Amino acid sequence: MSLTERPKATPVPPETGGHGLLADKVVVVTAAAGTGIGQTTARRCLEEGAIVVVSDAHPRRTAETAEQLSAQFSTSVLGIACDVTNEEEVQNLYAETKKAYGRIDVAVNNAGLGGTVDLVDMTDEQWLKVLDVTLNGTFRCTRAALTHMYAQKSGAIVNNASVLGWRAQPGQAHYAAAKAGVMALTRCAAAEAAQHNVRVNAVSPSLAEHAFLNKVIDQESLDLLRSRELFGRGAETWEVANVIIFLASNYSSYLSGEVISTSSQHP
Repeated sequence: MSLTERPKATPVPPETGGHGLLADKVVVVTAAAGTGIGQTTARRCLEEGAIVVVSDAHPRRTAETAEQLSAQFSTSVLGIACDVTNEEEVQNLYAETKKAYGRIDVAVNNAGLGGTVDLVDMTDEQWLKVLDVTLNGTFRCTRAALTHMYAQKSGAIVNNASVLGWRAQPGQAHYAAAKAGVMALTRCAAAEAAQHNVRVNAVSPSLAEHAFLNKVIDQESLDLLRSRELFGRGAETWEVANVIIFLASNYSSYLSGEVISTSSQHP
């Protein structure tokens, strides 16, 4: 295949099942209501035997997601609404989880906010809103999780970054800057947390397919992004979630401060 030739989309492989990788671990997943990476990660954690707490900024959607997952897996999934821009709500999320289950083994910090606007037209409000959810929210959740994990001398944190933390894309200065910050935060937190037997890593997705992609990206742009991927398609959300599961599990027990890309883009 030449450098200019774009690949045809490869078939989506069969979804993997559970193998007990997170058996009896208490896992908190933020931004877990909806159809994206967060809810899929919560589902995959349940398939791997975890005790799951789902959280989102929307109370109704959080409750509905917890109810749906509880029914699907015949277990109790706790739903706690949390706006990651609100420190009191972040502290409450982890305090209530600790109160319910006695510990927090894994924190998946998935909350993020995007948008497309050229830098020259970007307002302070647009810049600050994206950074407050995407970077500051990850900071607040990481800090809260570390507080509990340091006390119990164990734990794993997985942050959701993005390939835009490495790669330029027009109209994404605020989001790219925030995600680059998430990567740096991950590495620094890992350096501090190692002595407490706590690991901090990040996953860096490119294009993850879900039902509402067209609400945020027009079809022409979506087709272009898909054509740039080596597999000719975006990742399924469960394919990204599998990397999160790996980073949360004991299979990555000697891995910390790393950012693992799920992108497969052409140059």
